[in-house]
Amino acid sequence: MTPFPQTPLAPRLRLLTPLLAAAVLAAPATGRGDEGMWLFSSPPVEVLKSRHGFAPDQTWFDHVQRASVRVMSGGSGSFVSADGLLMSNHHVASDAIQKLSTADRDLLRDGFHARTLAEELPCKDLELNVLIDIEDVTARVNAAVPAGLPADQAAAARRAVQAEIEKQAADRSGYRCDVVTLFQGGAYHLYRYKQYTDVRLVFAPEQQIAFFGGDPDNFEYPRFCLDVAFLRAYEDGRPARVDHFLKWSRRGVSEGDLVLVSGHPGRTSRLLTLTELEYLRDHAYPAALERLYREEVSLSAWSARSTENQRRAKDDLFSIQNSRKARVGGLAGLQDPAFLGRIAEAEKTFRARLETAPEWASARQAYDRIATSQSVIQQNAERYRMLENAWGLRGELFSLARTLLRSAAERGLPNGDRLREFRDSNRTSLELDLFSSRPIHEDLEILHLADSLTHLTSTLGATDPVVARVLAGKSPRQRAAELVAGTRLRDVAVRKSLYALDLAALRAAADPMIEVAAAVDAEARAVRKTMEAQDETKRQAHAEIARARFALQGSGNYPDATSTLRLAFGLVQGYADSGTTAPAFTEFAGLYQRAQAQNQQPPFDLPERWSKRRGKLDLRTPFNFVSTADIIGGNSGSPTVDRHGEVVGLIFDGNLPSLVLDFAYDDQQARALSVDSRAILEALEKVYGAKNLVQELTSGQVNRR
Repeated sequence: MTPFPQTPLAPRLRLLTPLLAAAVLAAPATGRGDEGMWLFSSPPVEVLKSRHGFAPDQTWFDHVQRASVRVMSGGSGSFVSADGLLMSNHHVASDAIQKLSTADRDLLRDGFHARTLAEELPCKDLELNVLIDIEDVTARVNAAVPAGLPADQAAAARRAVQAEIEKQAADRSGYRCDVVTLFQGGAYHLYRYKQYTDVRLVFAPEQQIAFFGGDPDNFEYPRFCLDVAFLRAYEDGRPARVDHFLKWSRRGVSEGDLVLVSGHPGRTSRLLTLTELEYLRDHAYPAALERLYREEVSLSAWSARSTENQRRAKDDLFSIQNSRKARVGGLAGLQDPAFLGRIAEAEKTFRARLETAPEWASARQAYDRIATSQSVIQQNAERYRMLENAWGLRGELFSLARTLLRSAAERGLPNGDRLREFRDSNRTSLELDLFSSRPIHEDLEILHLADSLTHLTSTLGATDPVVARVLAGKSPRQRAAELVAGTRLRDVAVRKSLYALDLAALRAAADPMIEVAAAVDAEARAVRKTMEAQDETKRQAHAEIARARFALQGSGNYPDATSTLRLAFGLVQGYADSGTTAPAFTEFAGLYQRAQAQNQQPPFDLPERWSKRRGKLDLRTPFNFVSTADIIGGNSGSPTVDRHGEVVGLIFDGNLPSLVLDFAYDDQQARALSVDSRAILEALEKVYGAKNLVQELTSGQVNRR
């Protein structure tokens, strides 16, 4: 077996800018409770020691980092055996599970268990990333962007140097290399990842128990979900041999215990200005919710027409409903005058402090520059969403067409001049998705495209030149049916042949979906360029504010989330809720009580084997638990570990009060939800008879006898 690559473990952050170093080395965070999504390159050693009497050494952090995995379909995971066995959530793996399902073999409905390595199912297009090391490249990035450059030129210069850094690092190491923006432009770090693109499904329970309670219970608590799936990373056709994996805890945790979470939170907005948050409240969130509601209605109605429609749409509908509920909760926080008032007051206090220091004049002015840029963003947001974000052209086939078109156009450009997604550093991921053999259903494609073309037309107007070019004199429904029927992009072999062509030859192929992508491409690129120029202006302004904050407050020692690896921690702890106390733990007994109280009606019906094997279970086994760990979307699938670095749980959700954590941390009621490690073992052994998995989890390796 190919061994896991060995690289120096410490120090992995080679160089800190002086101001950032001052911030990182400052002692405790200023936030409430156990706030923080901490960089592994700057772990919260003193915070953990002072608050919890826990002083992990560098080896502990290195080990947890190398055992943690980014699931590129969206989410987190961790290695839990030396043979590449990966634990994540069922809902993180559900995209892969859906793509492996057929009308005759519905793995989401029925679950899956490979009893041998030979039975493990290759996923269609799943990629895993393991963070190897981190390097601070702030000085090099900033040096490439001279002061005074117009915003569009500055954005291009920054894009070029980031691409250069990534390519040089990748050529030296063979890893995937990404330059990550931190502190809204206050720092830039180079992340090196080992990629796995041969990933196989090992185990998944029925979705009904993984997501017990469905949409009504989503983001609620108490919960009773076995939201777990196991995958395996392969190299050279054999299970990947990994040196760093998390041991499994049979003893679990108790209320009041410290737990730590290693995962990839997607995005937070805690360092945004009040102007930016007001834009989210008044424009971005309402627009996103309007789109999600219309997609949910459309897909729900289509699903109700047949069981096969329901099967095909199940994963998409879950994702839409989950996103809708998350944004409803986030918007509720932004619309709460008291909540936003606290943020406004903190900004007012800091800006008043800047007024007393002449050397921070640029930081004071930065707020005005951000406000001006935000106004330009607002003016262009509608067209950006519809065209560049493709809200008006949804579907797998349009996405594939745009990728082919832009790949041909970008390939001839210097690496540093290309759009970010077409840089050399992203080629493996791009081709994995482009050549995936995942099923593409013609009727579902027509549904998505027709609904989004209707959205495009109603938003921009039927007489808009771009809309007119796209519709070509047809109704949205007629045009969608015509395009989906006419394209050849469902065929992987066709996509491979078209990918090899230059732009002129690709256009000469005259595929109608590619022609539609071309019809919107010029304007989509133009509005993207406008938005990126405003983002660059804001990035420079935020960097000024960050420098002032670091110098004046000596804090700010964790940046906003960026879908990169972070460490959070907190206590296992219940909370007061509407005059009652939400318990720290739920038990298997509560699952059956909840199902009975709802008369086993969907989505509270139990899978058949859970009803039949109830008597085998210890109903006192802890099932789900809550903690004060600081998590958001993207942490799904993160391991919850104890002081020994052993798995005691698996993050799968937050409660409703946690939905404001995008903007500010609170530990009064906000909680992270985990599946208990004891529940996973109990279910594997007594409900699923998965003795091979129990053995591997408890021993740390496959039983090869």
